[in-house]
Amino acid sequence: MRILAWHVHAAWMTSFVRGSHEYYVPVLPDRGPDGMGRAQTYPWPDAVRELTPEELRTADFDVVVLQRHHELELFQRWTGRALGRRGLPAVYVEHNTPRGDVNDWRHPLAARGDIPIVHVTQFNRTMWDNGIAPAEVIDHGVPDYGYQYTGTFGSLLVSVNEPVRRSRVAGTDLVAKIAEQVPVSVYGLGADELPALIHTGLRDTGAVSQEELHRRMARHFAYLHPYRWTSLGLSLIEAMTLGVPVLVVAATAAPEAIPAEAGVVSSDLDLLASTASRWLSDPAEARERGIAARAHALAHFGLPKFLDEWDRMLKEVCR
Repeated sequence: MRILAWHVHAAWMTSFVRGSHEYYVPVLPDRGPDGMGRAQTYPWPDAVRELTPEELRTADFDVVVLQRHHELELFQRWTGRALGRRGLPAVYVEHNTPRGDVNDWRHPLAARGDIPIVHVTQFNRTMWDNGIAPAEVIDHGVPDYGYQYTGTFGSLLVSVNEPVRRSRVAGTDLVAKIAEQVPVSVYGLGADELPALIHTGLRDTGAVSQEELHRRMARHFAYLHPYRWTSLGLSLIEAMTLGVPVLVVAATAAPEAIPAEAGVVSSDLDLLASTASRWLSDPAEARERGIAARAHALAHFGLPKFLDEWDRMLKEVCR
């Protein structure tokens, strides 16, 4: 198939474009949010091509994969064509949990029955009011980067972009509390802003490439996932795939996605911190948990399963 999709979430797209199709991503001169083009720090195959808005007007596609509501208007403005029942087949990937008051959790496509919504977790599908739109779930899928765990760094690792601006959503304040008891290293864009509000245990390490992040993930003795209100983070699944044991705040989809043998899922910060301290003194237990985490991630979030489910979905939409 010939698939048009905006580059919105690089990690998700890195898995999505590994299928057996032709992929087209819009590109703008400034490579801003609506035209980022190919990823610069993620390995994408040659089957992914960049197209300008002018080139999109004459290009042929079989299906459009939407990820933000305003992309419907962008597509119509750039191509002059409609989507859904009166135009090209389309599917909408909902990456995010709803925001605002619970009574306002109606999806932007809820009134349309011609563009299915694909949620990335069962939690998301349940929380959103999908209206008459067909709603399905395709779990995240990640490539197998191999077992890399060493656990030689004596600090927890957190991966989060803009940890100051997104403090409540990302749980940055929770990280600070845990860092009072156990050292924590934070990776991501904007991590350099942390010292203004963080206690002594927390070290900022900034943004690194995906490959380098994986190398460092595997060296830390455990991965900490502190998010309060977000879809299941791909970095969490990647850490598990690498063989890293995980400590997870029990929110959104995490309790359903992480088995007990892979680590600890709890809203009790003292329990998460004390478990981290125990793993520091008992690396054999940490390694055992990491091996279980890897087995679970490969079985439930493996790339073949993800791509097979997307092939099925795209065929149904185009039928």
